[in-house]
Amino acid sequence: MRKDKLYFLTFISISVIFLIIASLGVKYFIEVSANQLIEIQLESSKREANEISRLTHHQLAGGIDRQTVIQNIQVAIENTHTEASFICAFDWSGKEVCHPDKTRIGQKVNSNQSLLNSLKEEKSSDKLYDLLMNQRKSNDNISTDNNVINSEIVYISPVKDSDLIIAAHINLDEVSTQTRKLKTSFYTIFALMGGLIILSSFFAVRIIGSYYEKQLELKNINLESELISLSKLNTDLVAYQQKVVEHATDEPTESLSESGKKRILTYIRNELIPIAIDEIAYIYTENTITYVLSFDGKKSTSNISLDDMFTNLDPSLFFRANRQFIISISAIEKIIKYGNSQLKIVVKDSDAEIIISKNKAAEFRQWLNI
Repeated sequence: MRKDKLYFLTFISISVIFLIIASLGVKYFIEVSANQLIEIQLESSKREANEISRLTHHQLAGGIDRQTVIQNIQVAIENTHTEASFICAFDWSGKEVCHPDKTRIGQKVNSNQSLLNSLKEEKSSDKLYDLLMNQRKSNDNISTDNNVINSEIVYISPVKDSDLIIAAHINLDEVSTQTRKLKTSFYTIFALMGGLIILSSFFAVRIIGSYYEKQLELKNINLESELISLSKLNTDLVAYQQKVVEHATDEPTESLSESGKKRILTYIRNELIPIAIDEIAYIYTENTITYVLSFDGKKSTSNISLDDMFTNLDPSLFFRANRQFIISISAIEKIIKYGNSQLKIVVKDSDAEIIISKNKAAEFRQWLNI
C-alpha cells in the first residue's frame, strides 16, 4: 500500500512540475512563433509592394496609360483582401484607386500613422504581435460594421515619377486566426508530449523502483546469509575454545603442543625470558622485529622470524592470520565482518586489529572446525 502511494505521489509531482514548466514554456513559444509569423508576413508584403511599385513605374515610363496601369493592378489584387496580407494603391490625396474590395475604391485611406512609424522603428520582431493585436482591439472598439475587413497599412512604397503610392496591408483578423490556430497546435503538442513524458517518467520510476527493491532484497538476503555465517563462525570459535580448555584440563600442558615447542625464548631489553606456549596471546612483526604478547599484557621480542615462529607452534592452537600476525585460539574474543568478505578478529584486552583477507577466510573457517 505504501508503495502504491509513493508511485501516486511521484505521478502527481511529475505532473505538477511539467504543468508549471509547460505553462511558462508554451507562452514563450507561442509569442516567439507568432512574432516570427507576422515578421514573415510583413517582409512578404514589403517585397510585394516594392515589386508592384517598380512594375508600375516601368509601365508608366513605357508610355502605358495611367488608367490602364491602375486597371491592371486592380485585376491582379482583386479579392485578395481575405488573405493575411494584400496590396492596395492610393494617390497623394489619400484616395483609394486600387483595392481588393471594389467598394473601397474612391474612399479615403484609413491608416494609423503611429502604427506605421512603430513598425518602421521596431527592429526586433518581439513586439510585432503586440503592436498589431493592440491595433486590432482599437479598430474593433471604433468600427461597428462586422463585414468590414479589419486591416492596417504596414508599409508604403511610392511609385517614382507618379502620384501613386503602393501600400501593403496586414489583415489583422486573419493574423489573429492564424495565431489562434498556432496556439491550438502548440497546446495540443504540449498536451501529447506532456502525457507521454509523464507516463514514461511514471513507468521509469516504477521500473527503477522495482529494480532497486529487488537489489535491496538481494542485498538483505546476502547480509542475512553473512550474519548467519558469522554467527556460526563465532559459535565454532566458542566451541573450539571450550574444547581447548577441556583438553588442557584433562592432559598436561606439554601434550597440547606435541607438534611444537613447550616454550620459546624472548627478550625484554637485555634479559632473556622464556614464555610458555599457552601464555602467548598473539605474535606480530613490525619493522622486521618480532613481538610476543602474553595474556598478562607483557610484550617481549624475539630474534626468530614470524615464519620460523609459526613452524614451532601447534597449528591447532595458533593461526597465521596474515603476514603480520599469528593469533592464539584462546586470545580471540569475537569475529566480525570487515569490508568485502573479510573478517576482523577482536583480541581480548587488546586494541590490535587483525584482518583476515577474503582468500584466508575460508582457511580460517576450516581451522575453527577442526
